[in-house]
Amino acid sequence: MNRLISLKKIFKSFSNNKKLIVLKNINYSFAKGKIYSLVGPSGSGKSTFLNILSMIDKPTSGSLLINDTLIDFNNNNENDKVRANKIGIIYQQNNLLPDFTALENVYLAGLALSGDKDNSIKKAKKIIKEMGLSLREHHYPSELSGGEAQRIAIARAIINEPEVILADEPTGSLDRNTAKEVFKVLYKLKNKSRLIIYATHNRFFANMADCKLEMIDGNIKTINARNK
Repeated sequence: MNRLISLKKIFKSFSNNKKLIVLKNINYSFAKGKIYSLVGPSGSGKSTFLNILSMIDKPTSGSLLINDTLIDFNNNNENDKVRANKIGIIYQQNNLLPDFTALENVYLAGLALSGDKDNSIKKAKKIIKEMGLSLREHHYPSELSGGEAQRIAIARAIINEPEVILADEPTGSLDRNTAKEVFKVLYKLKNKSRLIIYATHNRFFANMADCKLEMIDGNIKTINARNK
């Protein structure tokens, strides 16, 4: 297997009035060139799992390896660099900056990594054009439809050409037809060097993946996998 991400003995628990174990002894490897869907009921740990993969959150115990390099969850500066270089994140709510245009939302993500404004704008315009939204690049998020805003969010996530794309219910707030259009965009991002993982409640979209995973009792079970 051409592994890109590996998890070993991952546990995650939260303590309020009593200890709640959300992730339990997860051992799993994700291959580049594949698209994985992640299903499971609300509260099953899907978002927590994706947050650990993106190093936004840290596990209670266990290890995460990216390209066979062990991640030190206490090294925030280094993890920020890894995230900026290697990982694109797409949320259910697009999380676009409301006071910036679509173009600015996209190119600022590139500028933060490269420091090259002119090149970041050029790349942002190219990606937005590929999303079919050139006529909307100077519009603010409040002036975009839900599907347009989510496509801009995808453009922002991929401007740094990430090896990993993580999407948490990327179409959860969209109607079915708009959701289909967004998923078409997401699937066009597949290539042999990239890993895509998305969480969804929609079985139709889940079944489109190369491999469907289900969160069950804090662990991951492979429901189906096929070669593509």
